[in-house]
Amino acid sequence: MIPELRELLTREGAPFEVIGHREVYTAQERAATCHIPGRRLAKVVIVRDGDWYAMAVLPATARLGLSELRRRTRRYELAVANEADFKGLFPDCEIGAMPPFGRVFGLPVYLDRAFAAGDEMIFESGTHREEVSMPMGEYIRVERPAIAPLARVPLAA
Repeated sequence: MIPELRELLTREGAPFEVIGHREVYTAQERAATCHIPGRRLAKVVIVRDGDWYAMAVLPATARLGLSELRRRTRRYELAVANEADFKGLFPDCEIGAMPPFGRVFGLPVYLDRAFAAGDEMIFESGTHREEVSMPMGEYIRVERPAIAPLARVPLAA
């Protein structure tokens, strides 16, 4: 776990558990390795409009629907950023393993409304070798994300 995240959670008195696992990169691998359903696993999608960046947090099983986020942010050119665009924003994290705490990185965070209604959130800790589990209510208390309907659940083929 990156030190800034551990420090934030400890300072805020938020309960959390670190779950170590073998190195994996995709959300599906993360869920399988931790033996949890993907709907409880957080996926962080970085979005940008020019030099403005934000985090969208949704269940790993869903896709980001940009239209609501564009409306909420009033940034109508908002698009999903690629890793090359944002790798410098998360200096202590492995590429693509950033935790959903924009407070640590100076970014706004938008949390999917349906995901926010869950009991627990499991997310990457800054590495591809561990996850952090914490009560959803505690995540919301500590991070204070904007909550909006962001997820588009893919249809089965």
